[in-house]
Parts: sequence; structure tokens; C-alpha cells
Amino acid sequence: MTEETSGSGRSAVKVLIGILVVLAAGVAGFRAYVKSHAGMGLSPTAPVAAATNAAAPDAAAPAVKKKVIPDTLPDITLANLEDKPTKLASFAGRPLMVNFWATWCAPCRREIPLLNKIRAQRLTQNAEIVGVAVDFKEDVLKFVQKVPIDYPLLVGEEDGLAAAEAFGMGMAFPFSIFVDSQNRILTVKVGELHEDEANFAFDRLRDIDNGVLTREAAQMAVAEAFKQMAADRAHQEAEAAPHADE
Repeated sequence: MTEETSGSGRSAVKVLIGILVVLAAGVAGFRAYVKSHAGMGLSPTAPVAAATNAAAPDAAAPAVKKKVIPDTLPDITLANLEDKPTKLASFAGRPLMVNFWATWCAPCRREIPLLNKIRAQRLTQNAEIVGVAVDFKEDVLKFVQKVPIDYPLLVGEEDGLAAAEAFGMGMAFPFSIFVDSQNRILTVKVGELHEDEANFAFDRLRDIDNGVLTREAAQMAVAEAFKQMAADRAHQEAEAAPHADE
């Protein structure tokens, strides 16, 4: 295959990915609506389904399969940057955050310095952060040469998308999954992660490990806190908006 043919193939795949992102935006928007009413911390077993414009169910239409966030860490294997197949479970047994991202995703790129910072701070908690890049390996390699990433990275194109689907999420990048030391999912944060959210979630994982909270109580605390944090940020942005042009 010539370099020109290879480049054309990669361009075509990227166009397809772009189309999928547009389609996923509708699902992401619906999730945002649901979370604005139910809290930003999702219950792992809560079904996630896209809204439709139909006034009533069509008996002749095929049933839409609801996406469900699993209760525990799925069995996922992806290649690392050295092409070594790596099980996501190899990072388990500790407080864990799995961050799905892509090089072409602006909020994903903005998160990286924060993730580096959080990982360094949480080493005393034996916590780990793992990035899953749903992207071309060569694009990820070029990116990390310019932007330092201090946590393990796994990479996959179709495999990466399948991994996102295994979490019931699809291409609503970025999203971050917090997992306790017993490999149970605490919560999923869809959209750009903020420092207060990351610290609150990791603190609740510590509470679970120390027997201070059950996972269910920690989930409720995270849901309420994430909802309040989002409301506070929206309020601050609204207050700052009139002064943006001054």
C-alpha cells in the first residue's frame, strides 16, 4: 500500500468517526438532560437510552437496545503504546479511574494536565488512572511527544470503541469511570472532568476502602455532589458572562 493510499484510507476512517461523533452527540445531549435531573453521578445499573421524536411506540419498529452501565469493570483487553495486549483488569484491585479520550477531542486534551496532577497526588492512596485513546496509534504517539502523559495509556480504534460500548457509553468523549478496589463501578462522569469532581470521587473510593461508606451510600453522595458542583459552575459562568467583553 502506498503512503498516498494509506493516507486516503485513514482520512476516510476519520470522516466515518466524525459522523459517529455527530450521531453520538444526540445521545450525549440526552444523557446530559437526564443527569441534570438525576445528578451527575450515574447509577452503574441505570439504563441509558436515546430520546426519539415518536409520539408513541411503533409496534412494527424493532426494539431499541438500551445501553446499560455495567456494575463491575468489564473484561477489556487493548494494546498499550508498545503494542502489548493489556487487560484493563491488570490495573484493578485499587481505586481506579478510566478516562476515555481522543486526540481530536478538545475537552479531552484539556483534561490531561489535571489527570497528571491527580495521579501524582493520589499515589499515596494506591490509586491509578488509565487513559483509553479511541484513536489511531500513530496519532496518539505524535500527541504524547508534545503533551506529557504521566499515566498508562491503552489505544484502540475499533477495539477502543468496543471498549467504550462495553461501559455502555459509546463515543460521548471524554468520559471517566471511577472503580473501587473490588472492581465495582462507583460512577461515570460524562464530559470534561473538573478537579473538585475528581477529588470528591477518589475520596469516596477511599471511604469505601476504609469501611466508612458502602458503595451505595458513596454513589448517592457523588451524585448529589456532582449535581451541586455543576450548578455552581453554571452560576459562576453566568455571572462572568456579562463582563466577558469588558
